[in-house]
Amino acid sequence: MSKKIQHRLFVEASLPGDGMLTLDSDQSHYLANVMRAKMGEQVSLFNGQDGEWAAEIADVRKKAVTLRLSEKVKDQQPEPDLWLAFAPIKKARIDFMAQKATELGVSHMIPMLTRRTIVDRVKTDRLHANAVEAAEQCERMNVPTIGEPVKLEKLLQDWPSDRKIMFCDEDLSGTPAHTALLAADNKVAPSPWGILIGPEGGFDDHERSLIRSRPNTVVVSLGPRILRADTAAMAAISLWQSALGDW
Repeated sequence: MSKKIQHRLFVEASLPGDGMLTLDSDQSHYLANVMRAKMGEQVSLFNGQDGEWAAEIADVRKKAVTLRLSEKVKDQQPEPDLWLAFAPIKKARIDFMAQKATELGVSHMIPMLTRRTIVDRVKTDRLHANAVEAAEQCERMNVPTIGEPVKLEKLLQDWPSDRKIMFCDEDLSGTPAHTALLAADNKVAPSPWGILIGPEGGFDDHERSLIRSRPNTVVVSLGPRILRADTAAMAAISLWQSALGDW
């Protein structure tokens, strides 16, 4: 491809479809009115399933931008199967968590309500929007899904039996994370995993016992420093990716 890609967008539609795609009103507004896109400019499209496609803006209207697809530029690649269950935190920091978890390769995010959770209302559409924006900017080929807020007890009750839990326990009783992960799984063909990150005040004793009692729970330590919830999440994801992911 000789022309420079000027915009990158996540779309819900199948690619390449019939070769033409009219964007929804929000994305059309973004290109036409925010980015001031013009006919002939190049756009890269991905949907998390069909790879990445180059397209050209064929028609620009305020509420309907139409693209003409040309060629696939990247095949879809498999990514690690890693969930992040976290106690919701304040607005700016939960936005940050959604963005950075997307950049670091999390496949599914679940707002988890615990006894010490302060924020009990979560705008999942906002989390999704942050994840989409991060995936578009960092050239990720898919967007993590967002679960509805769920109480910890219900989350554990419905937790898949084959999915291991990386329990980041703030009491420092766990084995250093990287060591514990390497001992618990095989990087060549790792199991599905999920990371549990508690609220600012930590899990209470009952919750900690409940998590520890679940099969396939690996209790880990993130080190001697006290970390804020969003920092702990990023540290845990990074350690998992280093030990068992695609790094």
